[in-house]
Amino acid sequence: MKLLDIFFTLFHTGLVFFNLFGWIWKKTRRLNLITLLLTAASWVILGIFYGFGYCPLTDWHFNILTKLGYTDLPDSYMSFLFTRLSGLPIDQSLVDTVTMWGLIIALTISLYLNFRHGFIKMGRSV
Repeated sequence: MKLLDIFFTLFHTGLVFFNLFGWIWKKTRRLNLITLLLTAASWVILGIFYGFGYCPLTDWHFNILTKLGYTDLPDSYMSFLFTRLSGLPIDQSLVDTVTMWGLIIALTISLYLNFRHGFIKMGRSV
């Protein structure tokens, strides 16, 4: 179980950073847009059934943490990560706001750059 915790911590945190900054490099822009759209779809579409902002990675990781004896887990992975790294609690509404705006800003930039550099084409070709 401890190895799964390490895996999810590294993978999930890496995905968060890739979502936020993967648009920087031309070679990763299309993949970044895909991961951002999947993240947004999870938050919104799965959120209809599980609550807005739902992330299956968080759910799976928190199940593992519960089996490892963690209690009183926060509502989000970002809150958990901040507290785990700093040892300090953080206001959940602040985390939710920063996380949402991070996704919105990264998605906006990624969409713009993917359209601008032709990774996504609008209209039909002649």
